Amino acid sequence: MVTLVTLRAYWRFVLIIRQFFPLIVAYARDRRRYLLFGASRDVAYETQVERAEILLSTLLTLGPTFIKLGQLLSTRPDILPPAYIDVISSLQDDVPPAPWVESRQVLEEELGPVAEAFDEFDTDPISGASLGQVYVATYEGQRVAVKIRRPGIEELVEADLRAIRWLLPVLKRFIGEGRAFSLENLADEFAKTIREEMDYERERSILREIRGNFADNDSLVIPESVESACTPRVLTMEYIPGTKITDVEELDAMGLDRTDVAVDLQRVYMQMIIEDGVFHADPHPGNLAVAEDGTIIFYDFGMSGRVDPFIQDKIVDFYVAVAQQDTDAILQTLIEMGTISPNVDREVMGEVMELAIADARGEDIEQYRVNQVLASVESTIYEFPLRLPRNLALILRVVTVLEGVCVTLDEDFDFISVATDYLSEKGYYEQTARELAERGARQLQSTAEAMVTIPPKLDRTLDRLERDSLSVNVAVEDDHDVFAKLAKRLTYTIFSAVGVLSASIIYAFGADWRIAAAVALLTVVPLLFLYRSFRTPKAIRARPQFTRQAIRERKQNEK
Repeated sequence: MVTLVTLRAYWRFVLIIRQFFPLIVAYARDRRRYLLFGASRDVAYETQVERAEILLSTLLTLGPTFIKLGQLLSTRPDILPPAYIDVISSLQDDVPPAPWVESRQVLEEELGPVAEAFDEFDTDPISGASLGQVYVATYEGQRVAVKIRRPGIEELVEADLRAIRWLLPVLKRFIGEGRAFSLENLADEFAKTIREEMDYERERSILREIRGNFADNDSLVIPESVESACTPRVLTMEYIPGTKITDVEELDAMGLDRTDVAVDLQRVYMQMIIEDGVFHADPHPGNLAVAEDGTIIFYDFGMSGRVDPFIQDKIVDFYVAVAQQDTDAILQTLIEMGTISPNVDREVMGEVMELAIADARGEDIEQYRVNQVLASVESTIYEFPLRLPRNLALILRVVTVLEGVCVTLDEDFDFISVATDYLSEKGYYEQTARELAERGARQLQSTAEAMVTIPPKLDRTLDRLERDSLSVNVAVEDDHDVFAKLAKRLTYTIFSAVGVLSASIIYAFGADWRIAAAVALLTVVPLLFLYRSFRTPKAIRARPQFTRQAIRERKQNEK
């Protein structure tokens, strides 16, 4: 039976297609001058910026789910080029608050009548976002902040997630194979991230865990949750006021050393990511404040992540390799983390790393900033087979936003120097250097062993060849993209069948006939592609490579 969420998803799918259609056509024309054929086009940076601004406007128009999607896309240089990243990085999760009447309904469904649950309740929100908004209240004599999930957001998000899933086959048709893989991973990541952010029980658990990890650290304060007033849709915690961390004039008036605040902030994140394995993943200025004594106050743990021990070790290796300007070690670390294919051209990628570091550093190698390194690498690495696992994308977002906050506090802030000092204090730096030396020794040993073992192996191979017992594995090369074209036919067929079935179901259950007509109309596109693939006689015909005629032609060409 077709549910309301499914019907809403169909409508949202049509709306999304209508909003994104100009961008899809423009991108298709970049890859094929005449959409279906022709050479690719070079797109100027200014043109990319204009399209990125259109994308930004489209995301804002489509509402809360797509605002969150845009924030996630801004951390993915493996999907979008630098011009797009620069523009949509400005996307703020700031939407008009829902009317108090609607928020009150959610609150009372979870905790009962407001007047009975709270001593006082200020109905003007102090913070509003796409998924929830925060109010100040008094609960059992304690001043608290109450975070309430936005009314009706669950149904909207689920409908949008389904629509995005249906949109993927269309988008993948117009992008390269590598980015299609990243796009599918992004869809999975986004669905998981936004559902987690709507789950306030999970946020409360993360908040409590991180608060326990810093129980002995007096450089930060994390609000304590009020367990008796928390539910999956309502999160109540102690209210801790403070000065916005980027309000430098107020911090100066308080007599605080802003450099010390920046150093404390970075060290806190270093501990969360490298030692604890669980981190606050949204350090924008609205979620960070400073108390009168200089301690940092953290708000909103809805966006958070976990890091497994292997990735923690690789992050340390990466920091050390960057500090030592060891491009080989940087590349090896990225490969081991799974961000770059092991089959990548190491020489070319090594040059990319060298150029990125050379462009980012100043007179002293310790003075360049991580954000400059990332920007330089992203601007070049977009052309390479790069992919970012989910939590690495979150870490990239954290590092980028965090570095911006620290530079606002101190324009000469040295991110790498603080990281190096932290790693040295914890003993990571020496440990990693020792591991690199041991790795070099093992490689030297392997080289020496190869010099001894290769001659006997070569002798045994020649013996087997003489006895006619040598087996050779042959990899089939698909130079004419036969398999790819067959896969496209299958994709068109499946998409067409889904469209026809969906339109039939909608019409059969008495829904608005215009929705069924819109779905049927969209189905025409894959049907046309399918028809065209059968109309082209050479579409999946491979030329024989080993006939006598082909061999004779190659010999004549060689002469």
